[in-house]
Amino acid sequence: MNNGIINNIAQNYIIDIFGALEFASIKHRHQKRKGSAGIPYINHPIEVALLLLKRLQNPTKEIIIAALLHDTLEDTDTVPDEIEKRFGNSVLNLVKEVTDNMKLSSRERKNLQILKADTLSIDAQCIKIADKTCNIRDILTTRINWTRRRKIAYIGWAIKVMTQIKDKHQGLIEEFKNTVEEAGTMLRYKFIIDF
Repeated sequence: MNNGIINNIAQNYIIDIFGALEFASIKHRHQKRKGSAGIPYINHPIEVALLLLKRLQNPTKEIIIAALLHDTLEDTDTVPDEIEKRFGNSVLNLVKEVTDNMKLSSRERKNLQILKADTLSIDAQCIKIADKTCNIRDILTTRINWTRRRKIAYIGWAIKVMTQIKDKHQGLIEEFKNTVEEAGTMLRYKFIIDF
């Protein structure tokens, strides 16, 4: 009987995760990642969610769903009510925490990410760390048209955002640091991480 209960819980978890994946896939269906490779955008939220699954102990369903949806408010026609009705208020709040205000300039958005990083909830910080880690991997492998200088600038900014996060979420930060170290080797540049 206990196996049935555990299996039902696991099945419901999987159903909810795949529901979020389906929703994000539909919302991002016409988008590609930056760069010349033409990679479907949905690959990015999947990578972020997968990193959280690998590096967090017992991640909640809400954090994984929010990771899959983390760019929907920012980069698609999704409205908050859609997320709340389908996935609940806690998922919506997480997605909103990691969403930039696209009415602001790129510079303003980047500065705000640095300023707000330490005020994010623990789950939002985890999504932010995983997002930055996956973005760095992406610019190293798919954004061939980005100059070395642009790649270094992005990684330097990502380090500034991570520096502000007080609770370091050890497994995720290790992954971030390893990715930055790999980037430094590939770009022949010494990034300073003092946290």
